[in-house]
Amino acid sequence: MIAKLTGRIEAVEDGRCVVDVNGVGYLVQASTRTLAGLPSGGTAALLIETQVREDAIVLYGFADAAERDWFRLLTTVQGVGGKVALGILSALSPRDLVAAIQAGDKGSLTRAPGVGPKLAIRLLTELRDKAGGMPVGVAFSPTIPTPAGGVAADALSALLNLGYRRPEAQAAVARATDRLGASPALDQVIRESLKELAR
Repeated sequence: MIAKLTGRIEAVEDGRCVVDVNGVGYLVQASTRTLAGLPSGGTAALLIETQVREDAIVLYGFADAAERDWFRLLTTVQGVGGKVALGILSALSPRDLVAAIQAGDKGSLTRAPGVGPKLAIRLLTELRDKAGGMPVGVAFSPTIPTPAGGVAADALSALLNLGYRRPEAQAAVARATDRLGASPALDQVIRESLKELAR
């Protein structure tokens, strides 16, 4: 089994790339996130997950171990093959996946191609207990803690008053405040949170 490829990026296409390793071109399927970071014509290393089927050997490439580990976990869910798993990882980073699972945010998952409402519910149900040990850069907990006070709490209150459900609103505020950095203004947080909820 191939676990890693280091070579020249010969071509980057929609959903895949060709990695030239000593004159042999490997066709590697990858998420848009991984493909966007590849240097066209330059040298890169990709972690590889090899899947052997009756009709093909398919290589899936990842820029980092966190994305590869999430791919492995996603493909354990019934109805999630390699293509759908890459679609989910293209739509959501590992960190965003944890936020969606914490919040029970079905809407975020259905943004991924191939994920309908039923599959989103199955993902949320099956991954809630398994996501705890996943490498994402943030600690996993079954629920997102309610902001203790300040701008984040005020933004959450505003979203709840607008009729949004608490889990989705909390996840949106968490992503917005994380993106805006230290000491954002309340109107900025609300605006960014609404953008998150509109996606």
